[in-house]
Parts: sequence; C-alpha cells; structure tokens
Amino acid sequence: MDQVTVVTGGSRGIGAAVAVRLAEAGHAVGIVYEQAHDAAEETAAAVRAAGTACVAVRADTSVDEQVGAAFDTVAERLGPVTGLVNNAGVTGPLGRFADTSPEVIRRVVDVNVTGALLCARRAVRAMSTRHGGHGGAIVNISSCGATLGSPGEYVHYAASKAAVDAMTVGLAKELAAEGIRVNSVQPGMILTDIHATMGDAQRPWRKKDAVPMGRPGEPSEVAGAVAWLMSPEASYTTGAVLRVSGGL
Repeated sequence: MDQVTVVTGGSRGIGAAVAVRLAEAGHAVGIVYEQAHDAAEETAAAVRAAGTACVAVRADTSVDEQVGAAFDTVAERLGPVTGLVNNAGVTGPLGRFADTSPEVIRRVVDVNVTGALLCARRAVRAMSTRHGGHGGAIVNISSCGATLGSPGEYVHYAASKAAVDAMTVGLAKELAAEGIRVNSVQPGMILTDIHATMGDAQRPWRKKDAVPMGRPGEPSEVAGAVAWLMSPEASYTTGAVLRVSGGL
C-alpha cells in the first residue's frame, strides 16, 4: 500500500525537513499550513523533486472543520492517508509566565493541544482497522520543554507539549490493536525561525552552552528520527518519546 502522510506545520523548519525526508523514503506528502503559503509551495516543490506527489493545503489545525477538509483534500489528491506527523505548533513571545497574556496561553493550547488532538482523531478515523482502515503511524512533535518546564521563557508552551506526550502514550495503548503506532519526538534547541518569532533569533546560539553537545541541532536531525518512527523498521515501537536534543 502506498504511504500517504499528512505533515502539519509543514511549510518551514522541522515540518519542511520532515516532509522532504519522508518524500525521500517514498511517502506522498500532504503539507498542512496556516499562513506561510509561499513557503508551503516551496516545500511542496522540494517534495516533488524528491520523487513523490505532494499537495499543500491551508488549514487552522485548531478548527475541526478545517482539519477534516484538509484530510479530505489529501485523500482525494494523493490516496488514503496512512500517516500523520503532528508538527503544527506555536509558542507566543518569550517571557515570564505571569506576564504572558491569557490570549497567548489560549492560542498555544488551542494549536498545540486541541489541534494535535483533532488531527490525531481525524487520522485515526482514516487509518484504524476498527474504522475500516489499513493501519498507519502517527508521530507527534513535542519538545524537551515538556520535561524541563522552560522557566522564564514559555511555561505555557512546555505544559502544552507535556500534554502532547501524554496523548502519545494514551493513544499508543488505545490504538495498538487497531494497527496504528503512535510515538513522540522531543526536539531540543533546533535552528528554525521559531526563535525569531518568539523574539530572540539568536537564542539557539546564545544558549548553546547549555547543550551537552555544545551546539543547536538542525531540522534534518529531527527529521531523521521522525522518518525512522514512521518506517517499517519501527514496527515494534509505539508509545515511545524520543529525545533529539544534543543531550539536554
């Protein structure tokens, strides 16, 4: 059966690297993005250059109707969905928790938790043998913040990623008999534009000494871990939380 994988937040950074890496492994890729249309199309072109089909679909993953429409479009254009990489996420500005607005907290939870749950639910309904599917794999992109807490920077974001890891463990157990593996990857300090969005573009280099390996990571290094978890080589791996962090 052909592999068709949805990658949310797939226009840039880790999501874009994952989309291209999966294409190199033979996956057709559905890129779901919210705002960065041009970047999404560039990533889609890179996926096609790697030899597989791709479609880019705009959707806010925290809105169920948009999630459903995105999955339907991917299935119509590429075939039945067999995988999901739950990568879409936001942080809000860096800062102490007491200074973080309720609006930022709500948006982070809406995208990082509710959005991940809604996308996973839609993927399960497409892939589960209980629902007539043929099985598949889900990889949720978490963060080292889920266990480190991210004090002084974004405690609310760390809390949302801890929820993602809890979801991973629960779904792995619930879906194991339905042909779906569910795992999580916890990136550490990775060189993406999310740091500039947070308000500190130099953060990965400014904090590199806190990383035992002494450097920030590349998106491709996270993508390799995701690709393995999505592959048949990880056929007995479910419920795992894999840290890709240079030792953090």
